[in-house]
Amino acid sequence: MADDIDLHVGKRLRRRRRLLGMTQQDLASQVGVRFQQIQKYECGANRVTSSRLYDLSRALNVSVQYFFDGITPADAPANPANDAERLEGDILSQKETLELVRAYYRLSERPRRRLLELAKALQSEADEQGGAA
Repeated sequence: MADDIDLHVGKRLRRRRRLLGMTQQDLASQVGVRFQQIQKYECGANRVTSSRLYDLSRALNVSVQYFFDGITPADAPANPANDAERLEGDILSQKETLELVRAYYRLSERPRRRLLELAKALQSEADEQGGAA
């Protein structure tokens, strides 16, 4: 049975790989394993060794700490401090979010900045009307 931390690391691995538009085969080739091994890491069936985690972090262009971000310490309160903490995992795993992020980064700097300003303005407007965006 998979450990909660192994499951978390696997989810973070899958999320980052998909965000970059990589297939399991692409990632496997970069770190020297078969794609089936990446599948096993992602579902938590196999634990990732420290050296392999380092290889994965380099292939995915993140720090090793990335894979552990969001793990709640055993002595932390059970309830998230705010809505962003509660929703972060769910939002980032949705296909729509990945498509939006990919489209955003395909834009040049000026349109990206204008799109961000628009999103902030829309959120401010929603907040003024009493709703959360």
